[in-house]
Amino acid sequence: MPAVLGLNFHHDTSAALVVDGRLYAAEEERWSGVKHNHPTRKGTLASPTRALQWCLEAAGLEPQDIDAVWAASMRPNPAAGWWLAEERDELAALLPTPLGEHLRLLSHHTAHVLSGYLLSGHEHAAGLVIDAGGSSLGTDFGPGRERITGYDLLPDRIDRLHQGMPTIVPSPAGPRRVHSSLGHFYRNLARRVIPPGDEPEGSMMALAAFGDPQHYGAQVRDLVQLGDDGEIRINHPWGSADSSTPLLLGGRAWTADNAAEQPEHERVDLAAAVQEVFAESVVHIARHLQRLTGASTLVFSGGCALNSHLNGQLAADSGFDTLFVAPAPHDAGTAVGAALYAWIYQLGQERLPVPTDAAWGPYPGALPTTAVPPGYRALTGLGPELAPTVAALLADHHIVGWMQGQLEFGPRALGHRSILAHPGHATTRDRLNAIKKRATYRPFAPAVLAEHATEWFMSAGDPFMNRVATVRRCRADRIAAVTHHDGTARVQSVAADHQGLRDLLQHFHNRTGLPLLLNTSFNRKGTPILRTAEQAVPAAADLGLDALAVGDTLLLADHVPDPCATTLRTR
Repeated sequence: MPAVLGLNFHHDTSAALVVDGRLYAAEEERWSGVKHNHPTRKGTLASPTRALQWCLEAAGLEPQDIDAVWAASMRPNPAAGWWLAEERDELAALLPTPLGEHLRLLSHHTAHVLSGYLLSGHEHAAGLVIDAGGSSLGTDFGPGRERITGYDLLPDRIDRLHQGMPTIVPSPAGPRRVHSSLGHFYRNLARRVIPPGDEPEGSMMALAAFGDPQHYGAQVRDLVQLGDDGEIRINHPWGSADSSTPLLLGGRAWTADNAAEQPEHERVDLAAAVQEVFAESVVHIARHLQRLTGASTLVFSGGCALNSHLNGQLAADSGFDTLFVAPAPHDAGTAVGAALYAWIYQLGQERLPVPTDAAWGPYPGALPTTAVPPGYRALTGLGPELAPTVAALLADHHIVGWMQGQLEFGPRALGHRSILAHPGHATTRDRLNAIKKRATYRPFAPAVLAEHATEWFMSAGDPFMNRVATVRRCRADRIAAVTHHDGTARVQSVAADHQGLRDLLQHFHNRTGLPLLLNTSFNRKGTPILRTAEQAVPAAADLGLDALAVGDTLLLADHVPDPCATTLRTR
């Protein structure tokens, strides 16, 4: 069988391999321990060395067995085409010779959109990619990069129909082209709202639920103009990376340096206004794409597609019948898109089945029971009793580290490297935020048996935890730990073939009547999701978890009663 490789050499460095109709994919951060695996300095490249090595080893291949290698271009310096050849040579030098000889480049946004479209199962779709910036647009457009790109997608055609373009702004040195970005706009304002120490974009999305969007709504709308044909214009410098120029609102000067000094009630209102204007802008573009393509499905990708509140609004208001958010819409996902491009369009292979999980990475290995940390004891060889035993712990409101099966690809823990808890009490949310050193207003997501999702939520959720849904009011008090202040939750729907959580969820449902669990990533603050069982043991102890389940072994904190006798008696 042919084998193809997709690579991302920029932040969120990653590798993806398709062979024999199977996808292997991993992010370099899971080996390096550096979240987002940024290159050492801006403008340099990082090779996904260990992720690539794992992909090859897992598939039993050598570099010479690979038929095609593709990566997303990110070189922003425009010229008459020479920059692609230069970038390709620079990237090829980071690879073993046979792989470097095969390397070819496609645009960053095309890799993004194909990471969704080619896994969506849809024949005809509109595609939308929005992020801080992608590949160069070339000399005709000045120092421009992909920021907003719309596509018409068919099995035999990828048409780029819409492109956010640079605008001319005056400056003391004369007119200059500025290519504003909705991704930069959201991050720019988030840095003025969220004090240092918390991730700006995700924290502001959570904080927005507590604010009044009308307080600053008119002033924030003045920063963004929505024009004909899906056009977006952002007043300079608010669509750039500049977060030091003061933003004058409400008699205050907002900068990244003084975010912590702003009153909390003002920060929540600005967060709410920015979230609303940002979502209105993306819906404006999506509606234009629907008119252009006539498609019933929208595929959404790029960094902005990580905004789960936006995705919930897109699903409801964009005019499309179906929204498919790429399983890994951030930059790591471009490696998947590049590999699928080679597999399907270059080599003419069949599309892969629509995934219901993103467990494309390595197994955790065995739990080193000889290194049980102080304060814990090990129960080994539980086999099929593991799931009912852990369900009993969770039903008693213990917090459990859960490491099962292949590692998830992407930024969300999907039940393979997770911390799990009972969803019923708000105090559990508070305890977990303290354990993970997160802001107290940050919500947690529910993982729900797919067939029960609409009993608890107003929509079915998403298998990759990429959109919010409204919690049914009659159910909200029973799942307070996963219901956000605005009555929403970022719902992960767990299908029948999910190998990480399905059995445990069913046992928990049988025991409690709740078909869902609180599911958050198994990691320490500021670090990537854990990869191995060896990493999990000290992490569980450091975080103070009540238990850790790896394979068929369970580590229990000494203060937790042995659940096995109770489990067997009540089954």
